[in-house]
Amino acid sequence: MTTTSNIEMPGSWPEFQVLAKNCPSRPVFEVITGRWSALTLLVLGEDPKRFSEIRREVDGINEKALAQSLRALERDGFVERHASDGYPSRVEYNLTGLGVSTTALLRGLVEHLQDRMPEVLEAQADYNRRHPDA
Repeated sequence: MTTTSNIEMPGSWPEFQVLAKNCPSRPVFEVITGRWSALTLLVLGEDPKRFSEIRREVDGINEKALAQSLRALERDGFVERHASDGYPSRVEYNLTGLGVSTTALLRGLVEHLQDRMPEVLEAQADYNRRHPDA
């Protein structure tokens, strides 16, 4: 086990420490945990999708944000882009093996959050009562 800033990371490689500012894993972590990328991965976890299908399912995302997310996810090896031959070209996006395993972890986090939302809402209400000007 390696330790960084008092956080133990079981099985992590000593040369990759996401908490270190110059570690190459940090920008990848930022991509994965970014609002649009995480939601895009969750949508692609079901099956390959076209750009417009992803955009419809990720409520609130605009074309620019989706294009940037897909490009970053493709660059980091989480998503593959497939363009068919012919006219018009049909472009689909799907998860790679790395994307599938990462999305499974994201799904676990989402399920945990959804299950614990009553506690979160209670904590928020309590905080707002104690800090009415916040």
